[in-house]
Amino acid sequence: MIFEGKQGLLLATLVEDPETVISIHVLTRGDCNVYMSRDQRLRSVAILQPKELPSEPTGFGSDANALWQELSRMKGWQCILVDKEVAPTLGQIISRQLKTPVVFLDDVYHIPRGQVFPFENESVRRLMLDDLALLETLPHEAQPIGFWRDLRTSLIEGLVAGAIVEGKVVATSFVAARGQRYVDIGVYVLENYRQRGLATAAASLVARSVQSDGLIPVWSCGSHNLPSLKLARKLGFTEVSRRTYVIIDKYLAGVSSRTYPVHNEREAKAAE
Repeated sequence: MIFEGKQGLLLATLVEDPETVISIHVLTRGDCNVYMSRDQRLRSVAILQPKELPSEPTGFGSDANALWQELSRMKGWQCILVDKEVAPTLGQIISRQLKTPVVFLDDVYHIPRGQVFPFENESVRRLMLDDLALLETLPHEAQPIGFWRDLRTSLIEGLVAGAIVEGKVVATSFVAARGQRYVDIGVYVLENYRQRGLATAAASLVARSVQSDGLIPVWSCGSHNLPSLKLARKLGFTEVSRRTYVIIDKYLAGVSSRTYPVHNEREAKAAE
């Protein structure tokens, strides 16, 4: 596949790792807009804005002024995810230019150091295309779409596991984004079915399946998401890096409720 323009330029510069796998996924699929610095006096920067989640763009580069120049051209953003080192300066610029407070939230990336620990539950199994109608009964925010555009594509090109209780899907874990080496996974559990081990079993099934394919599962979540951090450790994941969200203060509640391991990090990586 040939990639042209700014998407191709950014894709060519990114090295796949736990922090970039989602960006590479949406770039490869053409599901984003890319803004790049045109001012040769500024260091090279780029901002990727997913079409499925335009409120949460991702920035690349260390020049805070150049990042702001591109960010100011964009519509619909509420925060931006950038390297930790540039976040404080960029936050000051955003706050000064928009005359509003900003807040910071770390996004934490984990990978397993060995095999993900096995956990099973009789209610949990892999979900196939035949289960599409069952999944469609879930609230939209609970549907395991990730960055696949729709449920059907997620089931065909990704991987979904779910817990079925009394004939309905009450928990899912799924491949949210796939690269050539890394795979970002997400988890969602309906509120009334938490603390039953369903998230643990579903996530274990998906992560171990990813490993059996020779790929590395990535668990990413906000530093405020203590249940998700706990579940990551339980499964055998270890923190490897962090980036930082610079968030316009008035959007904090909405962003922090969406920014979980999966942008669907839109679905909540919920407690077991």
